Amino acid sequence: MMSADDAAFAALTRKISREAGLSLNSYKDKCLRRRIAVRMRACGVHTFADYQAALDASPAEYERLKDAITINVTRFYRNADTWNLLRGSFLPEVCEGFGGEVLAWSAGCSSGEEPYTLAVLLADHFDRRGRSERLGKVTVDATDIDRQCLQLARAGRYRKEALADVPADLAARYFEIDGGGCRVIERVRQRVVVRSLDLSSDPPPRRNYQLILCRNVLIYFERAAQERLLLAFVEALAPGGILVLGKVETLFGAARERLTLLDPRERVYRRTA
Repeated sequence: MMSADDAAFAALTRKISREAGLSLNSYKDKCLRRRIAVRMRACGVHTFADYQAALDASPAEYERLKDAITINVTRFYRNADTWNLLRGSFLPEVCEGFGGEVLAWSAGCSSGEEPYTLAVLLADHFDRRGRSERLGKVTVDATDIDRQCLQLARAGRYRKEALADVPADLAARYFEIDGGGCRVIERVRQRVVVRSLDLSSDPPPRRNYQLILCRNVLIYFERAAQERLLLAFVEALAPGGILVLGKVETLFGAARERLTLLDPRERVYRRTA
């Protein structure tokens, strides 16, 4: 039998899904409870029923809750080993091995540091080979559900400290420093397309990606949702395309039969079927 606390929590999540249009079924209960508790404390309430009343009293709270539920831990060149591996071993293939356009997707892009890092590395690949014009064929889709993060990503302006992990040669050539802030240079920034997308319910922005990054996002979803999302990534990849997950994430379900592990440490996979 469901406890009174569990019943109140279930009623609250149903209300949030209904009123805010936010699909919560895919999130792990523990993660969801912890993030809702953050907003409950901010509103000065102690029970799920009281928080329902707070939502009724202030509809704007739905947006604040939505922002609290989504995951926003990021910086430029985060997890440098992964970027160094991509830069040396896989981005040349992504840029040269498919012909035509270069399509990449940063799924769960947060405030944009990941997709801009990727765009910088793609620009660097072409610039070093004297083919800077090829950057015009690059599109990096950057998606998230957090409206505040999307605003930051669209603005593309960050504190100078955000460059701490970026190799000096890349920081010097691809970032503009303005006082205490920094920004990716315009010709690179223009290759990133920022849009709102709910990974738990929306389809991928397009098909035939050569590269998909979804790092440290799957861990917040239930197993069944992880399986659905991984399969969606497979379908969105071009044959031979590359998928990069977070270091603590792994494959589940049907995706295991269609992806080959290329690097076990950095969780890099190739679509083979």
